[in-house]
Amino acid sequence: MGQTPTLHMLYTCPFCWKVRSVIEHLGMDVNYVSVNGMKIKKTVAFADNWGRVPVFTDENGKHFVDSTPLMKHIDAAYNDGKMAAMGESTRQETWLDWADAKVSKATVPILYGSLGAAFKTTMRISKLEKFGFFSKRLYAWAGFPIMWGIIARKRVKKDGRTPKKLWHDLLTEFTDEHGDKPFFGGSEPDLVDFSMFGYTRSISPFSQFALLEDHEKGMAWYRRMEATLQ
Repeated sequence: MGQTPTLHMLYTCPFCWKVRSVIEHLGMDVNYVSVNGMKIKKTVAFADNWGRVPVFTDENGKHFVDSTPLMKHIDAAYNDGKMAAMGESTRQETWLDWADAKVSKATVPILYGSLGAAFKTTMRISKLEKFGFFSKRLYAWAGFPIMWGIIARKRVKKDGRTPKKLWHDLLTEFTDEHGDKPFFGGSEPDLVDFSMFGYTRSISPFSQFALLEDHEKGMAWYRRMEATLQ
């Protein structure tokens, strides 16, 4: 018997939630290691200097990184590749790319799209994540103007839609693709479902999640995804 697999993660990281949701769905025995948000590079330097989370270490001590390839690895190694085998492979790859290109970039605008939202988000993150005494205060008070002023405002301006409209459009595009089926994968969720679910779930600890809750089809799918977790 080898060691218990571990997932180095941030609680509020959308990429981490993609992987964690697959792990929870499969009912795997995994140790979650919360990383100090100000010391990520140093903490996960063991993974070939990847410098980001999530990092998955399997029972043999081998490290795996990058959320979408990591989801595929876990499905292949612990689920006989069942989720990757659902439906047509080209369709699945196209929508995995869609989620990584579009939905991942929509999380910043909704969480940091206004000065007030950015302040609430950074304060919330400083309470949820593992920070030292001083780094918690530094992140809470210095982080929000950076995220709002440098990153979020540019994305909102470039897209032209409000963060709520952007998310509603993405949820509509996604749920329209699987029509009257409960999941993108059909009767059961596949890798695309868990990619989209991870990005959406990462917003749930924040008050801005309320902006998504009046999207009827999107929330119906989201609740069905929640019900698949063990």
